[in-house]
Amino acid sequence: MTDFADLLRVAPGAAVDLAAIDPRSTPGFDADKAAAHDELKDLRGELEAFQERFWAERERSLLIVLQAMDAGGKDGTIRKVFTALNPQGTRVTGFGVPTEEELAHDFLWRIHANTPGKGRIGIFNRSHYEDVLVVRVAGLAPKSVWSRRYDQINDWEATLAAAGTTIVKFFLHISRDEQRERFQKRLDDPEKHWKFSLGDLEVRTQWDDYQAAYTDVLARCSTADAPWYVIPADRKWYRDLAVARIMAEVARRLDPQYPPAEDDLSGITIPA
Repeated sequence: MTDFADLLRVAPGAAVDLAAIDPRSTPGFDADKAAAHDELKDLRGELEAFQERFWAERERSLLIVLQAMDAGGKDGTIRKVFTALNPQGTRVTGFGVPTEEELAHDFLWRIHANTPGKGRIGIFNRSHYEDVLVVRVAGLAPKSVWSRRYDQINDWEATLAAAGTTIVKFFLHISRDEQRERFQKRLDDPEKHWKFSLGDLEVRTQWDDYQAAYTDVLARCSTADAPWYVIPADRKWYRDLAVARIMAEVARRLDPQYPPAEDDLSGITIPA
């Protein structure tokens, strides 16, 4: 039986055509929005139970990477799907413009420092892939530099995987029209003005360049150790359901177990 994840996974070495993937499509789901919300609630419960066992077992770690165009839904996905996870064992890290100290090191230095330890779950809101996305499109480094980073990223992710980290990467794929509508809603709502900057408009003019950059990321960096999933994300309810379904499949595959008690607890009664 084919897993749901297989519908959205980028196979290693496969050609990628983002233009052929409809951001409003709902692969693997033909029910309505209400049904999606009901299923999402059940999946969050499953992820909550998984995390408790994962934390107790403390033998492996889990890294989730979220990438998208501006307004693509990274924050919404964290809020709607990963709210199921206990903050004590989960860390969300957002990567913005590198600091002076970070620029003094290799591009993966600041990333590696934020990877999750055993029993923990890390969520990257943007990630090391910015160094082959915005760095490439904005011309922050020459091609001779950023073009080497695909292999460096693959090698680094393989190192994490060999050390016991499961890596799951989601590209939230929205259309240019959907981005425009989301930007306009931010402009129309004074309480969301903080989420918009004039720089977003300049980046929007580079839409095609970013689509080309994402295409290369997906084609060159989806591996057996760290697969990419392209999530049609114009419909927020499908985006959330798809991510939750894939994470539930990952959780079932990992199947963490509670460790045995360190001592023989049989017959012990807590005294009054």
